Amino acid sequence: MRWWDIDRVLELEKDLFPEDAWSRGMFWSELAHSRGPEATRRYLVAEDDGRVVGYAGLVASGDQADVQTIAVARALQGTGLGARLLTELLKAATAFECAEVMLECRVDNVRAQKLYERFGFEPIGFRRGYYQPGNVDALVMRLTTESPGGPAAASASAQETETND
Repeated sequence: MRWWDIDRVLELEKDLFPEDAWSRGMFWSELAHSRGPEATRRYLVAEDDGRVVGYAGLVASGDQADVQTIAVARALQGTGLGARLLTELLKAATAFECAEVMLECRVDNVRAQKLYERFGFEPIGFRRGYYQPGNVDALVMRLTTESPGGPAAASASAQETETND
């Protein structure tokens, strides 16, 4: 993701998350910290005919990474695009030498929860009223891997499962 993607990303963000969409400033701030030799963030977009149809972002700190955002246009949900975006984030977590990846997901977003579970994420708790202004709880999930491949190894395993389904 680059600064010139922000307006197109915001269109999709507002469509998918009307109550709790990220602001332009939030995306700018994340991108400002994603460049340079000390970068510990990875943001990406998926495009189709010049349209942003998905995006995702990850922040790493020490041996832990956090999925900050992941979104897929409604028309492409269920096509595997979310899995491809998550795979790229997990590869970044491995490159950042993270042994653990965390995320929050709306409790009412069952489709996303199933995606994360396929990748080996496990529920570990809740954050009450996390998503505002709707006061929706967040399910906290974690992927921990002891394999030498890091989180990317879990990603490869999930992709094999997805292909065989």
